[in-house]
Amino acid sequence: MQVVTWDEADRDETRVSARVWGVLRTAATRDGGVCDQLADDGVRSEQAKDHLASLCDAVRRVCRGEDAGLTLSPAVPARRMAEALRRQFLLDVKALPEHLDAGEVVQVLMALDHVQTVIDADAAQRFAHRLSGHDSLDLIVEVAHDMRSPLGSILFLVETMRKARSGTITPIQERQLGLVYNAAFGLSSLASDLIELARGCERLVDLHPIPFSLAEMLQAVVDIVQPIAEEKGLTINVTPPEADVRVGQPAALNRVLLNLTTNALKFTSSGQVEVICKPLSRTRLEFAVRDTGKGIPPAVMSTLFDAFRRRQRPGDYTFSSAGLGLAICHKLVDVMGGELRVETAPDRGTCFFFELDLPPATTM
Repeated sequence: MQVVTWDEADRDETRVSARVWGVLRTAATRDGGVCDQLADDGVRSEQAKDHLASLCDAVRRVCRGEDAGLTLSPAVPARRMAEALRRQFLLDVKALPEHLDAGEVVQVLMALDHVQTVIDADAAQRFAHRLSGHDSLDLIVEVAHDMRSPLGSILFLVETMRKARSGTITPIQERQLGLVYNAAFGLSSLASDLIELARGCERLVDLHPIPFSLAEMLQAVVDIVQPIAEEKGLTINVTPPEADVRVGQPAALNRVLLNLTTNALKFTSSGQVEVICKPLSRTRLEFAVRDTGKGIPPAVMSTLFDAFRRRQRPGDYTFSSAGLGLAICHKLVDVMGGELRVETAPDRGTCFFFELDLPPATTM
């Protein structure tokens, strides 16, 4: 391996010998190696060498105590370049017949880590800029759609295996499948919530009220979340109304009850979750989802229905610990003419409830 060297005078400024610099530079610029690893990203060899040389210069500046001073095009897979350069550098150091100074090698690796941090910060800033731009909603929907499709396949396959359609499974395998189902369902719900939040929940609200079966809708909710309840050892109790077929917004109501029931199961470690539909009059119904969890902390109540909650550091935001689902539920219940309310107490559980006018289908 022919090693390319920098000026030996640089050692006084960086405390790294020209020999070690040469190994790094050779790893970045010689044919094959890192360039071959980047070929899958569509980066041409000559283009890759130029960018890798910039990475090496940034590492050297960091070793001197200067800023990395690294500027790369957004189209360049900079993080992967830095990771590939680190791997190749270590391989080349190991392949040398003579031993290099370990302290110098470590200093270069630490500088590479710093450069990767700079790259990550730059990527995060560009991503945040796009999120605040005119195409931010399109970006959210695009990412969420990409998540939801494979997660839907995972849920289908896991449920098929859980029902022993692919052969008998052991109790341990059933529990493991339950864990996979719970994780995939949580991610799929998050993806769906992001899509609906970005679109203003318009797709979940029917243009005109339509007849639907409350019993069938409630059972559909239970069927979806039953694997989660079984894995946690929880019971789901459903109380449907006597007058079953009603006229209303079934898609929106289904989504509200599904999100509330999922949240209840998520924050309940023992006991049960109840889904109740109680008639208040001939046309008016009260829906409630009650759990036996630990209750909602008082500090969360003021922002419970916010899609985003502010971090401790001003300007930083995070998804609400209560989930995007509650923000969507609040909006959908409002659109359907109700008000989503909550009662909670420490170690006594939580109850979300709302009232809706859903006339029996025979009155229309």
